[in-house]
Amino acid sequence: MSRPPREPGLQPERTRLAWRRTTLTQAVGALLLLHTAAEAASAPVWAAACCAALATGVTFVAGRLRRETAPPPRPAMVLTAGLTAATALLCLVPPL
Repeated sequence: MSRPPREPGLQPERTRLAWRRTTLTQAVGALLLLHTAAEAASAPVWAAACCAALATGVTFVAGRLRRETAPPPRPAMVLTAGLTAATALLCLVPPL
Protein backbone atom coordinates (compact mmCIF):
# COMPACT_ATOMS: atom_id res chain seq x y z
CA MET A 1 0.00 0.00 0.00
CA SER A 2 1.65 3.23 -1.11
CA ARG A 3 0.90 6.65 0.22
CA PRO A 4 -0.26 9.45 -2.06
CA PRO A 5 2.14 12.39 -2.51
CA ARG A 6 1.98 14.91 0.31
CA GLU A 7 0.06 18.09 -0.41
CA PRO A 8 0.93 20.93 1.96
CA GLY A 9 -2.55 22.43 1.87
CA LEU A 10 -2.99 24.86 4.74
CA GLN A 11 -0.03 23.56 6.76
CA PRO A 12 2.31 26.47 5.87
CA GLU A 13 -0.35 28.97 6.92
CA ARG A 14 -0.98 27.12 10.20
CA THR A 15 2.76 27.13 10.88
CA ARG A 16 3.00 30.86 10.19
CA LEU A 17 0.06 31.49 12.53
CA ALA A 18 1.70 29.35 15.22
CA TRP A 19 4.86 31.49 15.00
CA ARG A 20 2.74 34.62 15.37
CA ARG A 21 0.88 33.21 18.39
CA THR A 22 4.16 32.21 20.03
CA THR A 23 5.65 35.67 19.46
CA LEU A 24 2.52 37.36 20.78
CA THR A 25 2.51 35.19 23.89
CA GLN A 26 6.18 35.93 24.54
CA ALA A 27 5.56 39.64 24.03
CA VAL A 28 2.74 39.66 26.60
CA GLY A 29 4.96 37.83 29.10
CA ALA A 30 7.82 40.27 28.47
CA LEU A 31 5.50 43.26 28.96
CA LEU A 32 4.21 41.83 32.23
CA LEU A 33 7.79 41.31 33.41
CA LEU A 34 8.68 44.87 32.38
CA HIS A 35 5.69 46.17 34.35
CA THR A 36 6.76 44.12 37.38
CA ALA A 37 10.37 45.33 37.01
CA ALA A 38 9.23 48.95 36.90
CA GLU A 39 7.38 48.48 40.19
CA ALA A 40 9.93 46.26 41.94
CA ALA A 41 13.13 47.97 40.76
CA SER A 42 15.00 44.73 41.45
CA ALA A 43 18.02 43.69 39.38
CA PRO A 44 16.92 40.04 38.87
CA VAL A 45 13.47 41.15 37.71
CA TRP A 46 14.99 43.63 35.26
CA ALA A 47 17.34 40.92 33.97
CA ALA A 48 14.40 38.53 33.52
CA ALA A 49 12.44 41.21 31.66
CA CYS A 50 15.39 41.90 29.35
CA CYS A 51 15.87 38.18 28.66
CA ALA A 52 12.16 37.80 27.88
CA ALA A 53 12.23 40.81 25.55
CA LEU A 54 15.30 39.47 23.73
CA ALA A 55 13.70 36.03 23.38
CA THR A 56 10.61 37.69 21.89
CA GLY A 57 12.74 39.59 19.38
CA VAL A 58 14.68 36.48 18.36
CA THR A 59 11.46 34.49 17.93
CA PHE A 60 9.95 37.27 15.84
CA VAL A 61 12.99 37.45 13.56
CA ALA A 62 13.23 33.65 13.26
CA GLY A 63 9.55 33.45 12.34
CA ARG A 64 9.94 36.16 9.71
CA LEU A 65 13.06 34.60 8.19
CA ARG A 66 11.63 31.11 8.12
CA ARG A 67 10.63 29.91 4.69
CA GLU A 68 7.44 27.96 4.08
CA THR A 69 8.91 24.47 4.26
CA ALA A 70 12.32 25.01 5.86
CA PRO A 71 12.88 24.61 9.58
CA PRO A 72 13.83 27.72 11.57
CA PRO A 73 17.53 28.61 11.84
CA ARG A 74 19.12 26.41 14.50
CA PRO A 75 21.15 29.22 16.18
CA ALA A 76 17.99 31.28 16.59
CA MET A 77 16.18 28.40 18.23
CA VAL A 78 19.10 27.68 20.57
CA LEU A 79 19.29 31.37 21.52
CA THR A 80 15.54 31.54 22.16
CA ALA A 81 15.65 28.40 24.31
CA GLY A 82 18.61 29.75 26.30
CA LEU A 83 16.98 33.13 26.87
CA THR A 84 13.71 31.49 27.91
CA ALA A 85 15.54 29.23 30.37
CA ALA A 86 17.44 32.23 31.74
CA THR A 87 14.16 34.12 32.17
CA ALA A 88 12.64 31.23 34.08
CA LEU A 89 15.68 30.89 36.34
CA LEU A 90 15.81 34.61 37.03
CA CYS A 91 12.14 34.58 37.96
CA LEU A 92 12.99 32.05 40.69
CA VAL A 93 15.44 34.45 42.37
CA PRO A 94 13.74 36.20 45.29
CA PRO A 95 13.60 40.00 44.92
CA LEU A 96 16.02 41.97 47.07
